Amino acid sequence: MTQPNLLLIVLDTQRRDRLSLYGGPRETSPNIDAFADRAAVYDRAISAAQWTVPSHASMFTGVYPSAHGLTEAHRVLSPRVPTLPEQLRSAGYDTVGFCNNPLVGVLDHGLTRGFDSFYNYAGGAINRPFARQWPSPIDAAIKQWRKAAKQLGNQFAQREWLFRLSLNPLFTPIWTRLINYKGSSANSISDLIGYFEQQRAGGQTQPVFAFLNLMGTHLPYRPPQDALRHVAPTLDKASYRYMADFNADAARWASPADAALEDWQKHALEAFYDAEIFAQDRELGRLFDYLKRSGALRDTVVVIVSDHGEGHGDHGYFGHSFVVNQELVHVPLIISSPDGVNVGQHIDENISTRRIYHTLLAAAGCHPEDPLALWHAGAEGDTAYSEAFPPQTFLSVMRYRNAALIDALNLSQVRRAVYHGQRKLTLVGADTDALYDPASDPHEQHNLAADHPATVEHLRGLLDHFINEAAQQRDALSALAEDAALTPQMLEHLRALGYIE
Repeated sequence: MTQPNLLLIVLDTQRRDRLSLYGGPRETSPNIDAFADRAAVYDRAISAAQWTVPSHASMFTGVYPSAHGLTEAHRVLSPRVPTLPEQLRSAGYDTVGFCNNPLVGVLDHGLTRGFDSFYNYAGGAINRPFARQWPSPIDAAIKQWRKAAKQLGNQFAQREWLFRLSLNPLFTPIWTRLINYKGSSANSISDLIGYFEQQRAGGQTQPVFAFLNLMGTHLPYRPPQDALRHVAPTLDKASYRYMADFNADAARWASPADAALEDWQKHALEAFYDAEIFAQDRELGRLFDYLKRSGALRDTVVVIVSDHGEGHGDHGYFGHSFVVNQELVHVPLIISSPDGVNVGQHIDENISTRRIYHTLLAAAGCHPEDPLALWHAGAEGDTAYSEAFPPQTFLSVMRYRNAALIDALNLSQVRRAVYHGQRKLTLVGADTDALYDPASDPHEQHNLAADHPATVEHLRGLLDHFINEAAQQRDALSALAEDAALTPQMLEHLRALGYIE
C-alpha cells in the first residue's frame, strides 16, 4: 500500500489497570474497548520512563532516557538527534500535533521539532486551528501574549523556587482552573476531526502524521458529575471534601505518602480517577466513530498508548516521579493497522514504548525492514527496560516538604527495571532492589529475589549490559550533535538507531 496516515494518541497519565479493557473493576473505557476489538492489544507494554518528558522523548527518538538525556523539564534535546515528526516530514508527511500537556506543548525542550503545525490547548498560550481571524493589531497582540506565556511556562521549569511556589495550596486552584492546565480533550478532538475532514475533503495526497495528547486522567481530578455517577453513584460528602483538599495540594501529587490512605479515601481517589477515564473515553468515542464512518481506518495506522501511569498511594507513593512500579510503567498499548497485522490478538510479550518510533517509521516505509517494529515478534527477545530519573524540581519540593524522606527512600537515586520473560528485576542506584513475577503478582507484593538468585544474576547482567549500551548510544548521539569524530562502534549504534544510513 502507499504511505498510510499515522495517528499517535497518548493518554497522558493513564493507568493500565483502571481501563476496563485490561480488567479494571469498573466500566471506564467502553469506546476504547470496542476499538480494541478491531486492533492488536499489547498486554505487557512497558513505558521507557515514569513521567511525561523522558517518556515522550523515548517515543519520539526510539532510545531510552539514558541515551537521549532528556530527563529534566529544562533540558533540551540535541538538534542533531532527529525526532519522529522530523523523520516523517522528511519522508513526505504533513505533521501536526494537538497537545493538552504543557510539559510537551509549551516547554522548549525540542519535542515539538518537526511538526508543520502544532496546536497547544494548555496553559496561557492556547492556539487552535480554524481560529477566528482577528485584525492585524489584535492578532499581533495575541501572538505576543502567547510568546510571553510560553516564556513564563519555561521559567517555572527552570527555576525551582517558582515551581515550589506554584504548588502552594493558595495558588494551585488558580493555575489548575484559570489557565487550562489540563487543556481540553473535547476541543482538541473536535479540531483533530475537523483537520482530518479538511484533509480528506480537499483530496490531499500528502500522508498525515497526527499526534494527540490527552490529559483527562492527570490531576487534579474534577470529572463531570454524570461520569462520577456512572462509576461511583454512592459517593458521600466526605469523599468530595477529601478530593477537594487533595486537588488543592499539588505538592502531594508527586510525593511519598505521609500515611497510608484509609479505605474510603482510596475509594474516593480511584472513583474520581475512573470518572476522568470515562469522561475522556466518551470524547475518544467521537474520534473513533469518525475514523470508522469516514473510512479513515482503511488507510490509517492508529497507535493508542500511555506515557506512564499514576500512583494512588500504591507502595507508599502518589503521582509519577520516583519509581518504576507497575502502576507507573506497565501501560496500555493498542495498534490498529490497515493491513490487519495482529488484529484481534493479545500480544503477550514484553515490549518497550520506545519502539513506537520504529513501528511508525516502518509503517511509513522509512525503515521497511526495521526489526524493532512492534509487529515483528521477538524483536528484542521479550525484553524491555524502564528508567526513573528523579525530577530535580520535585526533589526540591521534597527538601522543603520532608527532607528526611529523600535519604530514607533513596529518592535521589535513579531506579531501573528490566522485564524479561515472566520476571521483572528492579535496581535502586547500583543496588539490586527486588525480583517480581508481574503476571501472578501485579501489585508487586512478593519479592522473589532471595528464592531465585540465578534469575537475579541473569537479569542483573542484562541491566548492566543495558546501562553500558545506553551510555555508548549517548556518546554516539553526543558526538553526532557536536560534529565530533565518530568511532566505528558509534557509527554502528547510529545505524542501528536509524539516524544515519
